Amino acid sequence: MSDKTSLPGHSTTGAGAPAPSDRNSLTVGSDGPLVLHDVHFLEQMAHFNREKVPERQPHAKGSGAFGVFETTEDVSRYTKAALFQKGCRTEMLARFSTVAGESGSPDTWRDVRGFSLKFYTTEGNYDLVGNNTPVFFVRDPMKFPHFIRSQKRLPDSGLRDAHMQWDFWTNNPESAHQVTYLMGDRGIPQSWRHMNGFGSHTYMWVNAAGEKFWVKYHFHNQQGEKNLTNEEAARIAGMDADYHRRDLFEAIARGDHPKWVMSVQVMPYAQAKTYRFNPFDLTKVWPHKDYPLIKVGVMTLNRNPANFFAEIEQAAFSPGNTVPGIGLSPDKMLLGRAFAYNDAHRARIGTNFHQLPVNRPKVPVNTYMFDGSMTYEHAGNAATYAPNSQGRAWADGGAAPEESWEVDTSLVREAYKLRKDDDDFGQAGTLVRDVFDDAQRQRLVDTVVGTLKSGVRAPVLERVFDYWKKVDADIGRRIEAQYKA
Repeated sequence: MSDKTSLPGHSTTGAGAPAPSDRNSLTVGSDGPLVLHDVHFLEQMAHFNREKVPERQPHAKGSGAFGVFETTEDVSRYTKAALFQKGCRTEMLARFSTVAGESGSPDTWRDVRGFSLKFYTTEGNYDLVGNNTPVFFVRDPMKFPHFIRSQKRLPDSGLRDAHMQWDFWTNNPESAHQVTYLMGDRGIPQSWRHMNGFGSHTYMWVNAAGEKFWVKYHFHNQQGEKNLTNEEAARIAGMDADYHRRDLFEAIARGDHPKWVMSVQVMPYAQAKTYRFNPFDLTKVWPHKDYPLIKVGVMTLNRNPANFFAEIEQAAFSPGNTVPGIGLSPDKMLLGRAFAYNDAHRARIGTNFHQLPVNRPKVPVNTYMFDGSMTYEHAGNAATYAPNSQGRAWADGGAAPEESWEVDTSLVREAYKLRKDDDDFGQAGTLVRDVFDDAQRQRLVDTVVGTLKSGVRAPVLERVFDYWKKVDADIGRRIEAQYKA
């Protein structure tokens, strides 16, 4: 395929057959879970995870530190997870990152920041892989590789391109909420220590009685929220591309240990079925007046890595790593990530990435995964199959694990069914009108116009004006007028 004229008029699988959909994954009903036999989705994600070797794709540029999480409140009525029982102290690792930039890119580019946590619990490792925003750009994982490529580089020049970014965003209006965050003041945090974190997705908690709840995680930094202006960020990028990495390392080295208070919003299990918008939609937040924050505990980072490559670059996080009392939800993006992240680590680090010290749980492991490249830990001559009669334990938890939900419908390739208050622009408009002040709104206009003057062309340019008018009519008019002035 030497040029674009050789491309067929429709998308195909790698084998040349017509692609079933590049926008929707195959799910059990429009609100149900993904299925393993969605070959097109699995092939897309597996190939996407192997596009770059060996740096992460995305979240390549980042760093982190070790610390401890202490549960200070009693939330046992919501979850039986050992790490969230009052008084429990759990060792942990945090990694912060940008999304779009390569490993050598500046820390202060305008971008979403990754906020990945690994808890070394007494029941195995629990990974909470989120961002510094409570929402994301898309709600179906089939779109994720396309989104990331639109934020990367052009195939001919190898340059980043604002036209390409806005082309994707305006063709996917569900992005409006996250783009409003990104273009606002919180688009460039002053440091990782001064930004908040979110699990972003909806997760399930289960208590000792088997009662189920839906939860969203919030981490509020105790250093105070601080952000950079466009001018400050550009100046720092030219002076110190590793500004955020340096700040965290030096703060911990001098004993200035950053802290975050973790809280959750809790939705009773049954309410998700009738809530006014889809509570599993990653582009939406839950209003705090409906589901107020409930404090859980405090995260403190107090130890720098001894070796960056071994302990940070080789750290492997996956939202599929859960523990008893914590489960996934029907959030399609979460279910797609539960597969894609561990598969990315197999491609990037190796088959046995989980055996590396930074990824190895603190509890004994008895897994029926064997051999592969770089096998270090092994089971000797114990049985390699289950069930067996040689005394090696094996699991048979039945067909309905506690951390699950019921589904009874058809397999479809459809977006989430719309509910009464479901729309793509409403929460973004609320953010602009009710959260931003006048100065923040003007900076939003300035930032958007600045990106548009970096080469955004028709017809994408006209779509951008329309996009912002749908977010907020006044903001949209101001963006168009200032661009044309």
